[in-house]
Amino acid sequence: MGISEKIASYLEKGSWIRKMFEEGARLKAQFGEENVYDFSLGNPPEEPPPEFAREIEGLLRRPGIHRYMSNAGFEEAREAIAQVVSEEAGLEVKASHVVMTVGAGGALNVALKALLDPGEEVIIIAPFFVEYRFYVDNHGGVPVVVRSKEDFSLDLDALDKAIGEKTKAIIVNSPNNPTGVVYSQEQMGDLGSLLREKGKALGKDIYLISDEPYRRLLYDGIEYPHVFKYVDNAIIATSHSKDLALAGERIGYLVASPKCADLGRLMEALVFCNRTLGFVNAPAMMQLAVARLQGVTIDVSSYKERRDYLYGMLTSLGFHMVKPQGAFYLFPRSPIANDVAFVQAAQRRRILVAPGTGFGWPGHFRIAYSVPMEVIKRSASAWEELAREFSLDKG
Repeated sequence: MGISEKIASYLEKGSWIRKMFEEGARLKAQFGEENVYDFSLGNPPEEPPPEFAREIEGLLRRPGIHRYMSNAGFEEAREAIAQVVSEEAGLEVKASHVVMTVGAGGALNVALKALLDPGEEVIIIAPFFVEYRFYVDNHGGVPVVVRSKEDFSLDLDALDKAIGEKTKAIIVNSPNNPTGVVYSQEQMGDLGSLLREKGKALGKDIYLISDEPYRRLLYDGIEYPHVFKYVDNAIIATSHSKDLALAGERIGYLVASPKCADLGRLMEALVFCNRTLGFVNAPAMMQLAVARLQGVTIDVSSYKERRDYLYGMLTSLGFHMVKPQGAFYLFPRSPIANDVAFVQAAQRRRILVAPGTGFGWPGHFRIAYSVPMEVIKRSASAWEELAREFSLDKG
């Protein structure tokens, strides 16, 4: 075999969403795209806000924007982000605390590369974004999975027990993929206290890496508790893939809290890793475009409408789930223990969803409602047939 045995095994472990994508392509070719209900990928269907097009048109006439820049990114982009984070966190965040990155995935890899020595542990909270395990392994770390509570809130007791001598960081994702749950102000405050206490007891700095690409997709008046208010050694990793519908542009950034230990050295490490991992810089035009769009977000009400419609329809059919507070996912319980078998049954109805097993939480399945509303409405009869197949009790 030409490829490494480890990567070969990872191809199997990390292939659920890829398999759904490939199955979707096959079904669409066979039955027609309008007869397949693809809820497998979190790929925003919206177009970016009109302000984005205006910024790009203006930048096309600006000389020098396609040249190399500082490895941390354009100063004006970093200043714009620092200003917004300062206002939201109530702290003085400077441009020097910001690194522009190739999406949130790039940001997470840069942070982990900068922090980890081989064998150090990173706690990831189940259910979790599929790639976290692989990102940690990329940099010699050891992923340690800690389950959340049944309502998907943080289990502080479980986290307390999991933190040990080898713990270097915890990754949190709120609003969460795949559940849509937002960790509350109280939970974040308790987590910050726990990290301070454990760090002091162990004589080390434990970092919180906050993965936040969905943080502006919030519903029902939910307010986002900014991590810098609660955790000292905190690093934000995020992108504009969702809030500006720029998923394919891969534009994101890292921000380190001004309270981080040895902040200057940390920033040097983050900038160095941004370069040596091969990301080098986030796309130049995208950096300058989003610098002027920090106060702009897509119309979140369209996602709320889809959430409400799909949540109401599925719960009326007998499916059970926690109502999401943000992002664009539902994470219902599977009617049978084998979530993979259920997902296969859904495929026979031409419904494409991802099994919870792939997110570290068997017995559930993920629905990405980042699809046009007409797809959701067309899928209603297929969901009804699926509910009947598994003898669900209508609410």
